[in-house]
Amino acid sequence: MTAAATPRRAEPQSELKAVAAAQAAMDKQAEDVVVMDLRALSSVTDFFVLCTAGSAPQIDALREHVTVVFDRLGSPIRHIEGDGHGSSRSPSDPRWVLLDGGDVVVHLLDPRARAFYRLEELWADAPRITVPSN
Repeated sequence: MTAAATPRRAEPQSELKAVAAAQAAMDKQAEDVVVMDLRALSSVTDFFVLCTAGSAPQIDALREHVTVVFDRLGSPIRHIEGDGHGSSRSPSDPRWVLLDGGDVVVHLLDPRARAFYRLEELWADAPRITVPSN
């Protein structure tokens, strides 16, 4: 006998966290900031926030600022994947840092990584959330 699948319930504040992460990224001059609502499409997370940064130092600044914003919201980042520059990488390698906040996952990408991975196309069915400017 198999158990029936239970629909995943979104945390009530997940959209507010996603918008706060996007605004934090815009505070640090991130470009092409997009918030994607994955609640109907994924059992892993509720929202993706995609941000483009022009350099490894900017990715570092974005990572630090978004982490502080999540901490202030009482929802610390659970895991960080990638470092933005990497000691064993060539300076020309694409850079991508993923901040796992559970119900919100923030992707910090340089232009090459953003163009290569094309997350917007991969998740084309995900509705976009409008982010008000600060």
